[in-house]
Amino acid sequence: MRNIFRDYINRLKETLRFETPNWLGIDEIHIIKPRCVLTNIEEHTLLDVLPNRNKETVVGYLSRLPNRGQIRYVTMDMWQPYKDAVRAILPKALIIVDKFHVVRMANQALETIRKQLREGLSPRERRGLMHDRFILLKRRIELTEMDKITLDLWTKNHPSLGTAYDLKESYFDIWECDSRQTAFLKYNEWKVKIPTELQSAFEPLTKAMKNWELEVFAYFDHRITNAYTESLNSLVRVINRLGRGYSFEALRAKILFTEGLKKQRKPKYQRRFDSYDLQEENFPMLDMPPVGVVREPEEIILLGIDFSTLIEKLEKDQL
Repeated sequence: MRNIFRDYINRLKETLRFETPNWLGIDEIHIIKPRCVLTNIEEHTLLDVLPNRNKETVVGYLSRLPNRGQIRYVTMDMWQPYKDAVRAILPKALIIVDKFHVVRMANQALETIRKQLREGLSPRERRGLMHDRFILLKRRIELTEMDKITLDLWTKNHPSLGTAYDLKESYFDIWECDSRQTAFLKYNEWKVKIPTELQSAFEPLTKAMKNWELEVFAYFDHRITNAYTESLNSLVRVINRLGRGYSFEALRAKILFTEGLKKQRKPKYQRRFDSYDLQEENFPMLDMPPVGVVREPEEIILLGIDFSTLIEKLEKDQL
């Protein structure tokens, strides 16, 4: 059965060709182990799920893309093999780090400080910080009046927690800047405000900003994100849960080859003239093309696995 399945999927692979996107998204998902997910960001479609996220695997996929030179932007998380693969195969493409992978590191820094603080508290003091994580992860604008009162009480008793929360909020504000230069200046002003005792918690974030500076700040020139890919990842996890026991190959085939999931685009037909003297304005609009005019066969262009259709199939338990 495995051999029959493998042969069938190999035949399907030969018939499946998706259009190469202008904006390519590269992300990852954990199905047994990390896998690379590729998407068409403009069309909101899934292109493929690779067996791993190694540079060699990504290079192999990118090198097989038709017209790969038309890819202008590539968004990704901060995984060096992705960057190396794109630099090797798509040297003219602009790499943009997905902002959600960066800003969540500020939340992670705050979470580190919160956990360190709780370790030094008595059981009674910890009870005073009940549900602290849910309030601290909220943006200030999202806080209810009760949240604000609770947060004020915590920060009076634990000033470092209040400082960490303010740093998290001011870092998020950077991403609302209207230019790269403004964002860069605001980030450097933010960085010097980190107290010495909190620097170790924020070090993963500041180190990532330094190592990926060009790709991170490219967002402010081209505001493209991988948020759509993150949503696709959530859907793949749902499919994985619904089909306990699927191998990776079976899950990938279920997503890519199920009928009715592919997004298509039909290009407008083009008229071919047998004579240069024939002008379109010289004949009336008819149901049949005039003599000497041939309609070229329409080509179906596949854009990937449609996200909205995938959701609909899942909701109806048809996948």
